[in-house]
Amino acid sequence: MVLKDGKISAPYASLADAKAAGAVTMNIGVFINTIITFLIVAFAVFLVVKNVNRMKKEEQAPPAAPTTKDCPFCLSAIPIKAVKCGHCTSDLK
Repeated sequence: MVLKDGKISAPYASLADAKAAGAVTMNIGVFINTIITFLIVAFAVFLVVKNVNRMKKEEQAPPAAPTTKDCPFCLSAIPIKAVKCGHCTSDLK
């Protein structure tokens, strides 16, 4: 779209001809083309990053150290550091 004619006020065959004549133009088509190209590239990069993250194996954390043990007499759960069972009052070694 020509906003202001240049030195030559005739229909221009191309954008390069209009710029060479010094015409002021609004390049809507070039802008829309740039936006579409950007969206296609951004979507492609998104898909690549998404698939790379999916292929990474998640490292599983080692199991936590137990905090309780079973009493050998009554089979109740008691703390690891206990020396006497709180349920059956047996001495633990």
